[in-house]
Amino acid sequence: MGSDTDTRMPRLALFLTVQGVLGCWWAAFYPGLFSRDSVLYLSHTVAGPWVSDHSVLYDTLLWLSFTWTGDLGAVTFAQTTAMAGALAYLAQSLKALGAPRRATTAVAALMPLAPPVGAFTVTLWKDVPFTICAVAIAGVCARIAARRAVTGRALAALGTLMALLGLFRANGFLVAGVTVVVLVVIVRAMRVRLLLTGVCAAAFPLLLAYGVFPRFGIEPPSRTYVYHTAFGDLAVAYRDRPELFGERDLALMASVAPLERWRKGGTCYTINPLIWRHDFSWQRADARAGELMGLWRRLLVDAPGVIAGARLCRAAIAWRPVQDADAPGGATYRLSLRPSADTYVGPGKVPDFPGRWVYTLRPLSTELNRVAEPWLTATLSPAYDWLLWRGALWSYVSYLAAGLAARALRNRYAAGVAAVVAGQQLAVMANISAQDFRYMASPILIGVLLVPLLVSSLRRGQPVWRAS
Repeated sequence: MGSDTDTRMPRLALFLTVQGVLGCWWAAFYPGLFSRDSVLYLSHTVAGPWVSDHSVLYDTLLWLSFTWTGDLGAVTFAQTTAMAGALAYLAQSLKALGAPRRATTAVAALMPLAPPVGAFTVTLWKDVPFTICAVAIAGVCARIAARRAVTGRALAALGTLMALLGLFRANGFLVAGVTVVVLVVIVRAMRVRLLLTGVCAAAFPLLLAYGVFPRFGIEPPSRTYVYHTAFGDLAVAYRDRPELFGERDLALMASVAPLERWRKGGTCYTINPLIWRHDFSWQRADARAGELMGLWRRLLVDAPGVIAGARLCRAAIAWRPVQDADAPGGATYRLSLRPSADTYVGPGKVPDFPGRWVYTLRPLSTELNRVAEPWLTATLSPAYDWLLWRGALWSYVSYLAAGLAARALRNRYAAGVAAVVAGQQLAVMANISAQDFRYMASPILIGVLLVPLLVSSLRRGQPVWRAS
């Protein structure tokens, strides 16, 4: 009994410490930071119609909070609790695997002070619960490595968390798929069960989106929303290789937007200058999406390097540690500090809706806000971008830490801790729309927590200390 209490108390103390710091961020930026997408989540559920272009699950959470409490603070507070639990769980799992106890605890306790953890956690984005699930998956993988076995309980946890990845973000099924493939390569037993778990988890959100949600009047996303990155590829190809396009191709593109818009929108780092301009017609793009995708497939065959180059450039946030701030769209988008939703709502923007005032910063503590706001603003400086806001660096740190730990501990399962990081990185490299920090937030959190394990594994001639 005493040993079990000793194990639980440090875990509880770490959770409460992280929760306390995140609670301060919550009070400083109540009800939460937000962007245009955040406003859209609630707008279409209140004003209608419901659309599944973002996350129906997260939209529902915001709608429930708004309907039951009249505000959105319940959602962001729940995010602080879930994030505290995920970070504490990953830290404890890494210590069970062999990470230094004091150093890992210290890193986990200090992480919420950093805006990429603290401010991000209290932002009204579906990417926050998505990231929490990814961190928890890394924790489950660390537990598997500590036991050197895949248990039924671990499979159930992985299946649930991976399904949630797909429910919170459209590319979550890709992340889950890559993660499972990596784990299947690493583990020695229960590979078939693990693979089936991953397949079911990846398929479940897709089944809901296309088989269940429409039965409840939830409209599917527009074809332009689904194919917008392919349209971005066309714009890059038209800017760089106009000779690839015939007269019929140009007439097709001109029916959706002026050719000058396609040229100006051919910024490989982002699709925003193409689709978020008044002269780009989403209605006509939806109507002719099949023809546009036919053109994209032809270019994929005739000029695969152009399409691959566009995708690789747009995925720079996933593989390039340093931003290309001088290129159009190359700077990292981090967080919005706008105090109200006024600039996001209006004709040609997010439709107005009753209760829009909930998207107004109303700090519960002016003292905490006076500390947190300048601290957040200072860290948004481009000088810190490579360290704080780019997930590429921390992806490589994660791989190095997991690989060296596997070698130092003579435990191949330790490499699986970075499986979800690989899933995140490759999914983003396959399909991404802009250089947004939130798309690669989970590798940052996981990579930072792996640093103590990395350092201990680098010690020459000394075995890595393992928890009993």
